Amino acid sequence: MQAATYSGDVCAVKASNLTIRGVNGRPKINANGKAALSKGTWVIQGNNVTVDNVEMYGAKVADKNGAALRLEGTNFTLRNSFLHDNENGILSGANTASTVTIEYTEFGRNGYGDGYSHNLYIGKVAKLYFRYNFSHDANVGHNLKSRALYNMIAYNRFSSLRAGETGSTAAGKPSYEINVPNGGTTYIIGNVIMQPASNNNPAMVSYGEEGVGDRKTDLYVINNTFVNDESSRGTFVTVRNAATPAKLINNIFSGGGTVTTQSSAVQKTNYRSVSGDFVNKAAYDLRPVSGTQIVNAGSNPGTSSGGLSLKATASYKHTASYASRSTLGGAIDIGAYEIQ
Repeated sequence: MQAATYSGDVCAVKASNLTIRGVNGRPKINANGKAALSKGTWVIQGNNVTVDNVEMYGAKVADKNGAALRLEGTNFTLRNSFLHDNENGILSGANTASTVTIEYTEFGRNGYGDGYSHNLYIGKVAKLYFRYNFSHDANVGHNLKSRALYNMIAYNRFSSLRAGETGSTAAGKPSYEINVPNGGTTYIIGNVIMQPASNNNPAMVSYGEEGVGDRKTDLYVINNTFVNDESSRGTFVTVRNAATPAKLINNIFSGGGTVTTQSSAVQKTNYRSVSGDFVNKAAYDLRPVSGTQIVNAGSNPGTSSGGLSLKATASYKHTASYASRSTLGGAIDIGAYEIQ
């Protein structure tokens, strides 16, 4: 697909084993008041579809949940793209045979504004791999919502502009940074998770609040950097309806608030600080300064109940990328970054 601006270019994608890739720059797809099947800009009905290097905006429908990408097939991959100013960036149906992979992509200011639409909303699929992304400024909704049975959320940045600031989108007022309402095996590793002072829910990560049924309830929160900019309230990790103790290891929890609502959670070598000792928090640079107590202060997080290594092996790199991470001292540093 050649780089250009495509206005009202909406369609249902029925072909399987298809790659749609922008070339010679990034194509811009503006829904411009139109919607395929009254659902969104591109309704992906084929299986094993990949979308690579597109910008999509303007998705709106009568029921207020128009999506730039509406997923109805089995297995989908999105890479190197920018989805913004839609009622939903991505909206996925339930399909327990499907794996959704999203990487190297920016989401910003998606959501109708009623709390029922989000930067992206993944339904009950088999697996979600969400890595190396930048999700920010959801309009009242969540920066990531997933009902997947298995979630790998690794090396992303979740943060939003302050009121009045401008960036690639206008400032939003998100609810949860990460919402996994039905539980399931979930890994949250190596992310930068920053809640703005102006928000619609004091919890940053929410897990299991709508009930977990017969799902697994193992949650691993490892080597993340959390920052809560709201001074009066906040919970970093809310866990409900989960019998399995969550593992919270090697995280920075900066700002006020409660670390977790789960009394049985395993908390090991985490670092609490009001200021966080970051390079430039005002500019959203949350790399820690040298000489802080986090250096070589982490512990080996071990493996999950399924045998997966929990060690952080990468760091988020702005915008929507990553850098490899190596332990430079005797032990891993606490948080999402290794002191260089």
